[in-house]
Amino acid sequence: MVGVEVSGGAWLISHAGADRAWAEWAAWQLVDAGFPVELDYWDWGAGDNFVLKMNAALDRGRFLALFSPAYFEPDRFTTPEWTAIVAMKEKITPVRVAEVVAEPILRPLIAPDLFGIGEEAARRVLLEAVSGPRRPTVAPAFPGALRQLGGSGPRLPGSLPRVWNLPARNASFTGRDTFLVRLRQNLAANSRVAVQALHGRGGVGKTQLAVEYTHRFAGEYELAWWIAAEDPALIPDQLATLATRIGAAPAGAPSADAVEALSGELRTRSRWLLVFDNIEDPAVLASYLPGGGGHVLITSRSPHWKAHATPLDVDVFSRAESVALLHAHGAVLSHTDADRLALALDDLPLALAQAAALLTDGLSAADLTAELARNTAEVLAEGRPADYPVSLAAQVRLTTTRLAADHPGAAALISALSLLAPEPFPVTACAGHLPDSTPLADALATRLTGTTAVRAITRHSLARAQDGTVQLHRLTQTVLRDQLTDDQREQAARDAEALLTAADPGDVGLPLTWTAWRVLLPHLLAMDPALISSEAGRDVVRTACWYLMDRGQARTARDRLQKLHHVWSRQLGPDHEGTLWTAQYLARAHSDTQDHEGARALDEDTLRRRRRLLGEDHPHTLSTASNLAINLSALGLTEEARDLSEDTLSRQRRVLGEDHPDTLRTASNLAVQLSALGRTEEARDLGEDILTRRRRVLGEDHPDTLGTASNLAVDLSAVGRTEEARDLGEDTLSRQRRVLGEDHPDTLATASNLAINLSAVGRTEEARDLGEDTLSRQRRVLGEDHPDTLGTASNLAINLSALGLMEEARDLGEDTLARRRRVLGEDHPDTLRTAKLLELLDDTRDEPDVEW
Repeated sequence: MVGVEVSGGAWLISHAGADRAWAEWAAWQLVDAGFPVELDYWDWGAGDNFVLKMNAALDRGRFLALFSPAYFEPDRFTTPEWTAIVAMKEKITPVRVAEVVAEPILRPLIAPDLFGIGEEAARRVLLEAVSGPRRPTVAPAFPGALRQLGGSGPRLPGSLPRVWNLPARNASFTGRDTFLVRLRQNLAANSRVAVQALHGRGGVGKTQLAVEYTHRFAGEYELAWWIAAEDPALIPDQLATLATRIGAAPAGAPSADAVEALSGELRTRSRWLLVFDNIEDPAVLASYLPGGGGHVLITSRSPHWKAHATPLDVDVFSRAESVALLHAHGAVLSHTDADRLALALDDLPLALAQAAALLTDGLSAADLTAELARNTAEVLAEGRPADYPVSLAAQVRLTTTRLAADHPGAAALISALSLLAPEPFPVTACAGHLPDSTPLADALATRLTGTTAVRAITRHSLARAQDGTVQLHRLTQTVLRDQLTDDQREQAARDAEALLTAADPGDVGLPLTWTAWRVLLPHLLAMDPALISSEAGRDVVRTACWYLMDRGQARTARDRLQKLHHVWSRQLGPDHEGTLWTAQYLARAHSDTQDHEGARALDEDTLRRRRRLLGEDHPHTLSTASNLAINLSALGLTEEARDLSEDTLSRQRRVLGEDHPDTLRTASNLAVQLSALGRTEEARDLGEDILTRRRRVLGEDHPDTLGTASNLAVDLSAVGRTEEARDLGEDTLSRQRRVLGEDHPDTLATASNLAINLSAVGRTEEARDLGEDTLSRQRRVLGEDHPDTLGTASNLAINLSALGLMEEARDLGEDTLARRRRVLGEDHPDTLRTAKLLELLDDTRDEPDVEW
């Protein structure tokens, strides 16, 4: 050994996480030579402040830098380490542990190589770099210093154990440095046998991670053995071979005896590693887990390992890792194309490797993207990399075939989910609500049987499960959908529709259903309307659009309803009830997006058809008539709207009764129309009657009740009862904020009206603040050109003028007028009202009129 002189403080080992094995080896050699060493993995605990610990270490001692490509990556913690040393003008002692060119400021420093030479030579180079080549002047440190850390110390990184059967290293392996460091920390932190289970979906790279770990940290073990565990029956013979190899059992001994002898031997040893690759049943492995001071690494699609191991979820690549993998496999493409391709392939390593293989075979990035859009499963059946046993498409098909054999209901569930959105689906909410005796209905007969089905799916890592929901991986879902035969697709469509109707949350007007609607909504929007065959299925899909409109997302609802109406009109005919209901919902969407003419045309056509098909007094006919009256009013045809509403209300009272929700809805709309015509006393009386009935029938906090209260507050103010109007408005706003939320369109309408009331009772500053807050929210929720937004803006301009802020009032008024002329037209009453406001702002002697 080379003699050294120990002086100064401790040596801080500065290294990249990917080079942990080198850091531990180097630290071990320095300790054995008597040098004090500070290594983050050994000396810094959980919760320590990294920056403070690093600065303290630099103040106390010297700096040994392990140069490698990873060391100079800009986002590494090593960057502030070496830049801090350079700034302090302290000496860096560098060594290279891989082929790399240092940063320009560090290139003058001599950095001897530790790699590519034997262990003794590497040790000599390291110690000479630290202390210089000189004869000792003091007695060498007692060799027992090494044993203070336990064991015999790591071997030179890259050197292989004597007992070894690991697969060859993947030369194209890239990324995962952070994960590998975490895995090493977890294994090294346990004094007893450490068992780590890498689990995740097929193609995510679990086996490649295990192979890379064993090669990168091979120097930490004296024995490393790989067991192909997919077929449990083959495990004993592979362990028996290891027992014979290390002399724990004689050649030819029965497998059971050899396995038992191996377990006994390993319990007396340390620094060994067993890798069980691709095992699915944790119970099978339990009897093969030895005790002792070694490590066990498991790869599995199943996440259910907590009873036997520490589970580590292996997820897809980061986008940067995906792009690096494509380039590492030889694909030549721009960063934009690589990013687009990685997005399409869900950042899944196997899919990316297959794509890279196809690109290197001559397919262009544009052609590959187009082929993926056409049939993902077909593309991912090609281009299998040499280091993967099967393609992703073959892997998905094999897994689903096994699932169908083990649990037909679970297989039916994932086939159905492949036709829906790649978002969590509330499976347990469907339990007991599926109509037919099918494998899916049997699987979801109860919440308990549903849990069993979900567990079968997650055991194969085809989906994630949490809180009663199941979520298919996006790429897996696409492959599953593409692999369905025509007959399978028909059955999957029936099952998907059954799931949607079974999960129907109920009355979209009740706030307690909104959370469930929010979860179900992506699937209802994703379902192909051509695959829906029942009126119950069509109804729940339409109602999802109503939910969107109630949330202020009318454009999204309109686009979806247009597609539904087009498909179902063609399938069912224009007179079918399913088509007519869809037309009625679409009319509201047009109205909510300010296309009142389009809404009127749809409602008039639907009303003619329903009068002919159902009669003038049928509830569906009267519902359409009530909606048409709303559109007529929005177009400024208030007298015509009033006449139609009065006729409809009279018929509904006779046919449905005075307390029926449809009757009360028409009455509420009539009250608004009467108010618009200046018949405020009648409007107020009708509003008070409606509010009393709705409070009794629906409850005080029902959204329809609160809508009536908000309208009544307007009518009370119009007849001079401003204090009552303000009190009712404040109470209604408080309830709506609690029940509907602060940004709900109904809440914002009430707030806008309350601002007017506050101004009317002299609370002008409060009115201005509430108006500004409401306008900001409406612009964000409804858009700058929505009539409610423009009404609030017009009233805010009045408040600003009352406070003497004439320039602000005029600017806001002019902007509002321009928007109303564009959206509503020159002759619309609201446009004319804003134009009058601007005239009055030029003559402060007149009091501007507020609008409601």
